[in-house]
Amino acid sequence: MADLDLLTQSLARNVKRWRTERGFTLDVLAARAGVSRGMLIQIEQARTNPSLGTVVKVGDALGISVTTLLDYAQGPKVRVVPAEQAVRLWHTDAGSYNRLLAGVEAPGPLEMWDWRLAPGEGSPSDPHPAGTVELVHVRAGELTLTVDGVRHRVPEGASASFEADVPHTYANDGAVPMEMVMAVSVPPVH
Repeated sequence: MADLDLLTQSLARNVKRWRTERGFTLDVLAARAGVSRGMLIQIEQARTNPSLGTVVKVGDALGISVTTLLDYAQGPKVRVVPAEQAVRLWHTDAGSYNRLLAGVEAPGPLEMWDWRLAPGEGSPSDPHPAGTVELVHVRAGELTLTVDGVRHRVPEGASASFEADVPHTYANDGAVPMEMVMAVSVPPVH
């Protein structure tokens, strides 16, 4: 598939997904974005390649970034962020700093959890409501994260994000305790 076709398909899928998640009708989104209902129908059916200005207006109306609207990923998204790719936003000579470990759009409630799994233990989770996302950061050991049947290795110091509306499991297949911080973002009820 050509890059432009891939972008058109991604935009169609993502506009419809985020519009539905926000509880917007086509008319409501058209009014919020200042674009015609017909243009939105063409976008959601991947029958047009709208201008960047139109994409920005739709993203603003949905409260999400253009990057999110044009995201190519198909199916459950899992992104493992290696420790060396964490973004240091500031630091001081005395050694203070902050690091952006991983981030996602957060349309609703956001929870942060502290987890510890002993070697050989795991915890399965049923799918959460559509639009729920989770972030994990492994502080010690190694997490085996299984999302929709696919296993992902998340080593100490690394972070991962994924859409949690599919079955998923946290497990410690290693020989030492695994400790992680987890954030869960659940979409608001409309």
